[in-house]
Amino acid sequence: MMVTVLSILTAMLIVLGSLFALVAAIGINRLPDLYTRMHSASKAGTVGSGLLLLALGIYSGDIAVFSRALAGFFFFILTAPLSAHLLARAAHQMGYSLSTVSVVDELKNKNR
Repeated sequence: MMVTVLSILTAMLIVLGSLFALVAAIGINRLPDLYTRMHSASKAGTVGSGLLLLALGIYSGDIAVFSRALAGFFFFILTAPLSAHLLARAAHQMGYSLSTVSVVDELKNKNR
């Protein structure tokens, strides 16, 4: 019974992680500029990769592997969006322009 529950949980995490990764890939290909693409990759890609990592930890059945996967998940969730934000800010300071469909550039008049 427990093996079945763990298998179903692992399968659900793999499917959800794959869907988030697919959404991130579609966002990277379809969104208009660097900033929105980076947002897609950092949010959906991070959640997708994190869910796949958790599925790996659960599937292993070993507490040491699960704890490493959980630590990697939290590290990834905490650092990937922050690094994407810093990269986007650096790109804005270097002069990469926003798409024409962007409505507001809140950093336009700030000190560089």
